[in-house]
Amino acid sequence: MSTSLESAATQGTAPATATESTRQKIGFRRKAKAYLSLTKPRVMELLLVTTLPTMILAQRGWPELWTVFATMLGGALAAGASSSFNCYIDRDIDQHMERTKSRPLVTGEVTPREALIFSWILTVAAIGLLALGTNWLATAFGIAAIFFYVVIYSLILKRRTQQNIIWGGLAGAFPVLIAWAAVRGTIEWPAVVLFVVIFLWTPPHYWPLSLKYKEDYQEVDVPMLGAIATSRRVSSQVVLYTWATVIFSLLLVPMGWAGIVYTATAAVSGGWFIYEAHKLYRDSQRPDFTDKKAMRVFHLSITYLTLLFVALAVDPFVGAPLMGDMVTAP
Repeated sequence: MSTSLESAATQGTAPATATESTRQKIGFRRKAKAYLSLTKPRVMELLLVTTLPTMILAQRGWPELWTVFATMLGGALAAGASSSFNCYIDRDIDQHMERTKSRPLVTGEVTPREALIFSWILTVAAIGLLALGTNWLATAFGIAAIFFYVVIYSLILKRRTQQNIIWGGLAGAFPVLIAWAAVRGTIEWPAVVLFVVIFLWTPPHYWPLSLKYKEDYQEVDVPMLGAIATSRRVSSQVVLYTWATVIFSLLLVPMGWAGIVYTATAAVSGGWFIYEAHKLYRDSQRPDFTDKKAMRVFHLSITYLTLLFVALAVDPFVGAPLMGDMVTAP
């Protein structure tokens, strides 16, 4: 991976705003904030929202505190490392996009060398913490998550295929496998279901955003679906993936892992998600369609996933599953 990343370093030119004088004026606090920005904290938060609830579900209660700490912090470091590598790889195109032009590697607050070293430090720290605090399987999934996002998605697929975000969604789904493996030492069907739910959720979450930044992606020649397809085609794909997401989320019920809180939340919030996806499809065929309507689905998708996993965390404490026998803790 190191060779690939060094090769990627030669693809872009130095950001126009990254001058030596700019770097000399950066204080400690601003520098620390810039490093934090490389980790994309908002993305990290969303990934962690899925981690703790999955651990609670796997344990059918509160897992051991040290395991929770190691898994959450190790997962956060792994996500931060992946995002930092991504900023390093994409610095050549980030300076041309409205959404990313204020990133530290574009402004010059962090140099490419500093970003690369920082990314590797986070990677080593993440793997080390997962290895010390969990088990070999959870650690292996942590390594796989970083590798998949950095190499498979960022280096290979992002600039080559319109299906990039679909496969990028696999990397975002790894936290539930890490969480489950950390608690139970193995992977079982409920973990697979949650993995697929996040994988299927990623396209209807991100494609509406790609409609808003269509011109950005066109300028840098990144084939996000929203940049190369009509809004009608994009919204039709959003509908299909939304239906698939909700259907898979409900599979935990017949498997005996879902109680009344999760079942009701998955059904109601899922119905809301599907309704808004269909509304987006209808609106996309109208002449007054704007990206604001697409962004409504983007924001709703975050609310949906958050509600789903909060319900997953509450469920084990309020009663038995609706179907099947009570699943015992490991």
